[in-house]
Amino acid sequence: MYGNKNMEIKGYEMKAAIFDVDGTLLDTMDEWHDVGARYLTAMGIEPEPNLGDKLFNKTSITSAEYMIEKYGLNMTVDQVRDGINKTVEGMYFQRVGFRQGAREYLDKLIAEGVPMAIVTSTDGYCIRGAMERLGYLDKFVAVLSAADLDTSKKQPDIFYTALESLGSKPSETWVFEDGLYAMETAKKEGFRILGIYDEISRDDQDAIKEISDIYIKEFTELL
Repeated sequence: MYGNKNMEIKGYEMKAAIFDVDGTLLDTMDEWHDVGARYLTAMGIEPEPNLGDKLFNKTSITSAEYMIEKYGLNMTVDQVRDGINKTVEGMYFQRVGFRQGAREYLDKLIAEGVPMAIVTSTDGYCIRGAMERLGYLDKFVAVLSAADLDTSKKQPDIFYTALESLGSKPSETWVFEDGLYAMETAKKEGFRILGIYDEISRDDQDAIKEISDIYIKEFTELL
């Protein structure tokens, strides 16, 4: 599917691209931000007001662990994880779409022969379901889920696993992200960072702008 061509992005070379999904390619962060609260409320438990912020950089596994400990849930991690996923999976399988300009930008990279991978904190089956429905699953050489791999984007391992599929080096690989913590991990390893605005991360925008090699509000700025 891909050749060995390099592409320029605002004057920088790009040989490969790693995309976050939630809040970056897809408009899902509002629903994700409230999923823990909705899940607990459905069980008759009142969630703390800032629960969404506390779960923001967690996977479904670590979110489940937090809620079990914090709220004394008599449930296993897998049970809570499944409950969280069932609260949001319809969004992926039925209705969510690309952010403005994201589809067109992916098409541009595909046309230029730039290999692409997904690195997400969300369970992989949800992301694969959304991308298959949207017709783009086979456009990515790998779909890697930190939740499935029992890791986090706070650790660089998942980014290096993506590189094995992409066949590129960190310095020529761009990470498209909306989450500061993931950008910090990738930046330390020498990846190029494209930061994209997401309302949930509005309080981190100054730091995101500083760490990003390129910062955008929407993908239309790259078209």
